[in-house]
Amino acid sequence: MRVVLAGGGTAGHIEPALALADALRQFDPNIGITCLGTERGLETRLVPARGYDLQLVPAVPLPRALTPQLLSVPGRLAGAINAAAGIMDQVRADVLVGFGGYVATPAYLAARRRGVPIVVHEANPRPGLANRLGARLTEHVFTGHPDTPLNRAEHIGIPLRREIVNLDRLSMGDKARSWFGLEADLPTLLVTGGSQGARSLNQAALAAAPALRRAGVQVLHVIGPKNTLEEEPPPGDPQYVVLQYVDRMDLAYAAADFALCRSGAMTCAELTAVGLPAAYIPLPHGNGEQRLNATPIVQGGGGLMIDDAELSAEWIVRSVLPILSDPERVVTMSEAASRMGRKDADVTLARRVLQIAALGRG
Repeated sequence: MRVVLAGGGTAGHIEPALALADALRQFDPNIGITCLGTERGLETRLVPARGYDLQLVPAVPLPRALTPQLLSVPGRLAGAINAAAGIMDQVRADVLVGFGGYVATPAYLAARRRGVPIVVHEANPRPGLANRLGARLTEHVFTGHPDTPLNRAEHIGIPLRREIVNLDRLSMGDKARSWFGLEADLPTLLVTGGSQGARSLNQAALAAAPALRRAGVQVLHVIGPKNTLEEEPPPGDPQYVVLQYVDRMDLAYAAADFALCRSGAMTCAELTAVGLPAAYIPLPHGNGEQRLNATPIVQGGGGLMIDDAELSAEWIVRSVLPILSDPERVVTMSEAASRMGRKDADVTLARRVLQIAALGRG
């Protein structure tokens, strides 16, 4: 059996696709898996690193408004569709699974042209243009959020890596903190703006560093691969560890007692799966989906939320520090976050994909 996965651009599209790929290989080690991507996305690094075949098609960003760029879309889209169709012919695809992003639109249209069964997974509460199109071309639609407005969609959660799903934060805590050069017995704050980092989070956390240190809190701060710091935190105890990127986010989660982070769909899914409470700062741009991602977690007691414009060092000291200083409250919030988590979406989606592919071939 041969499966083509289309999800590129950001980690939010790529990681669910790779989690599905891992689950498919658990069912059948001989299954053929090809990932579609573009040369501008994170998939060029993430997919080969996980051992999967990556084939590139031209990126065709679709304007959200009537601009002169719109006139060039049909020709460029036709080229991308032809490229995707050629790859499907080459690998003799039995099914296409799309997760959104630039590469998904030509992939859906190429699969429709070739008669390849289409499966759509939408992680966000507000679906993007690509997946809104894909959902019109198939009856096999799955979502990561229960309220995503796609017809005939089934809510299954977001496929996550097994090292995240199977993480035991309590048993791994000491090892994880040692991995990052942190002390084993101090409350620990994880700061991360997602795969690209977030300037406002970086600035607020660094400004709060002296107060956190005085309170005996150590920090693991992932600033993002494209970000730099104008001023490094001074050395001292407790530690304030700054990294540009972390490949082992499972260890980062295990090291932490609390997180300060964006509220992308993947971040929310991973934190609830491992039971890590957080202060969520939704991305201030876009269609507001990050607020929708975090709202159920906050309402369930597993986190806090504040607007990006209101985030400051003073807010961190006033709202986050008291939680880190209260172990019982950390435990209560951890349990609440864990109740919101879904850990089986990768296996569920893999079973459905295999069934759909078998029916398409039969």
